[in-house]
Amino acid sequence: MRFALPHTLLNSTRSVGNYCLLLVHAFRSGSEFRLHKQNILPMMAQIGVDAIPVIILSGAFSGVVLTVQTAYMLASSILTNDAIGAIVVPSLMLELSALVAALVMASRAGASIAAELGTMKVTEQVDALEAMGLNAAAYLIVPRVIAGTLMFPLLYIVACTSGIACGAFAGELLGYLTAQTFISGAQQYFLVFDVFFGLIKTGAFGFVITSIACWKGLTATGGAEGVGRCTTEAVVLSCVMILFVDYLLAELLL
Repeated sequence: MRFALPHTLLNSTRSVGNYCLLLVHAFRSGSEFRLHKQNILPMMAQIGVDAIPVIILSGAFSGVVLTVQTAYMLASSILTNDAIGAIVVPSLMLELSALVAALVMASRAGASIAAELGTMKVTEQVDALEAMGLNAAAYLIVPRVIAGTLMFPLLYIVACTSGIACGAFAGELLGYLTAQTFISGAQQYFLVFDVFFGLIKTGAFGFVITSIACWKGLTATGGAEGVGRCTTEAVVLSCVMILFVDYLLAELLL
């Protein structure tokens, strides 16, 4: 038992080192970028545009639930109804929209990338790319990571917009406050920094999710079982790292 912790720590350190080395190997040559840039737009569509419906849905329910819960908590307080908008909107912009969107995308984009690259790895398609003289890591990783880093902030904006709109609509529909009062309360405490903080966070989330998914996919072994295992590991590790990065950025920037 006394050797279990050092062994686990050693494996974790080795995994972090392999992850960093893979990213360095992928991004080390700017001269190869011309070979990968043609794949960036398709990846942006696959990772970002195709995910808009589920992001709208998750953002909408986040706004509705937060509005209902805030109205419930303030029902017996002396605060006026516009406090609901003043609480809901900053909460969505600072935390909930970014976090919910990131967790949804870790399950969607992260799993998809890990499964795709894992299948290529176990069927030796990655080795074939290397045999053709390509930097397979760069060819497969760079477009996906760039697309994820660029598209996640846009998905955050979509999630915020749907969350605020549906929160205001739910407040009026359920009789808590009018949409005008909701927006008025939100405007009183609106800070531009909240939006920039959310954009920075989601850009970091996009990098973390796509890079971890690529790493897990390209290290898959063991056929179909190995692909399933690496996909599960990519989603779980991405979710954990999202929470860690969320805390780290809050500590550094707030």
